[in-house]
Amino acid sequence: MTDLMKRQSLKTLGALTGGLSLMSLTGCNPAPTVMQDASDAADEALWQQADAIIASIAPTSFPAQDFPITDFGAVGDGHTDNTQAIAAAIAACATAGGGRVLVPAGRFMTGAIHLKSNVNLHLQTDAVLSFYTDAAHYLPKVFTRWEGVELIGYSPLIYAFEQENIAVTGDGILEGNGSATNWWPWKGVWERRNWDYDASVDQVQTRTPIFQMAEQGVPVAERQMDNDFLRPPFIQPYRCKRVLIEGITIRNSPFWLINPVLSQDVVVRSVNCVSHGPNSDGCNPESCNRVLIEDCLFDTGDDCIALKSGRNNDGRRLATPIQNVVIQDCVMRSGHGGVVMGSEISGGARNIFARRCRMSSPDLKRGIRIKTNSVRGGLIENIYIRDIDIGEVQDAIVINFFYEEGDAGDFMPEVRNLHISNLQVAKAQRAFELRGFERAPISGVTLNHVHFKQVESLGLLDNVAGIAHYDVTVNGAPFALP
Repeated sequence: MTDLMKRQSLKTLGALTGGLSLMSLTGCNPAPTVMQDASDAADEALWQQADAIIASIAPTSFPAQDFPITDFGAVGDGHTDNTQAIAAAIAACATAGGGRVLVPAGRFMTGAIHLKSNVNLHLQTDAVLSFYTDAAHYLPKVFTRWEGVELIGYSPLIYAFEQENIAVTGDGILEGNGSATNWWPWKGVWERRNWDYDASVDQVQTRTPIFQMAEQGVPVAERQMDNDFLRPPFIQPYRCKRVLIEGITIRNSPFWLINPVLSQDVVVRSVNCVSHGPNSDGCNPESCNRVLIEDCLFDTGDDCIALKSGRNNDGRRLATPIQNVVIQDCVMRSGHGGVVMGSEISGGARNIFARRCRMSSPDLKRGIRIKTNSVRGGLIENIYIRDIDIGEVQDAIVINFFYEEGDAGDFMPEVRNLHISNLQVAKAQRAFELRGFERAPISGVTLNHVHFKQVESLGLLDNVAGIAHYDVTVNGAPFALP
């Protein structure tokens, strides 16, 4: 078993992060923020809110009793179907008032796992939960959300619905077995496709009609199709309270890796997200309140962290923002974006804090990214980002109002109070991609102590009403709006 297959402390991640220094991995600031003007003092006061959010998160707590899945007939031989044995262990644990459902060393094959309140699914060292790739193992279908739209679809690999005090923890591995022959071909056309295109399993034949149903206001219970090619997310707590995901390694997911939806008090800590398939987003909290994501590694085929709140009319129907989120001390490698908001952001986003993160990879497309359009809309406000080191990236800071459909709707996206401070970018193709609408230009952006050391171009600044900035340099020269 390789080191990547085990839980890694930040002090031992050097080999996994493309040469980032030990200091950059331990959560230390790359350099103290120099207090030079009044805005710095205001920035410090704002960040007290991040500490307050962390303190407000209600923690999980479990009785000190264990339920090994092997006591319920599970066999870790890589062949036996352990779906029912794991379900029996979870049921027994919940009936007894809660505790840990233990997965010992071995390779345990399984289908969908449904957590119950007060259950901690705990993978011990050298434990692997290996999930089947046939859709039949994820039936019956459940109430779920897929790309920001509620529907009745395949069960996520690990799912909880309206449960409280749940966890997935330990040093083991969750193996989704996504590949060029399993799950991923349902994506259809993809820029990095290494499979032969098969129109008969292309997700568009499910995705398009389901999204149309949502736009037409069809009740969620009726949004389901027999011809279903929507890949399930890996871990999805839905309308849950007090959720902990800690220590595990998640690999080769069919779709998004960690996807809490409409949940409260969510902690994702010290998790390794390693999946390079289509839509392999690392952690996508949707319409959640009080979320902490810390000390995690993201090496993914899509956004590392993407904060979301529903797509188009369905997001506006629920009208629940993603809010009160703290992201800290994470390492981002490959991905479409490091810290991202959108694109399913119709319910809005507010009070988002990201600090002490380290990003670097020639395959990292964007560092800080906001993506929306006038079909999505969404108010994105009170976003605070500081002490970020970016080694190598294609585009460092991106706010794009033209994502996917572009300016094709009546719902103006709006960004308010985006503050970025103490951001260091060693190498980028472009410093900025800022694309607003002529009728709704980008505004409300403040940059303090931001330094782009080596960039090929300033990038695109289109329909930007103004950027307040202090101590910002590009290739060693003071920054000025063109």
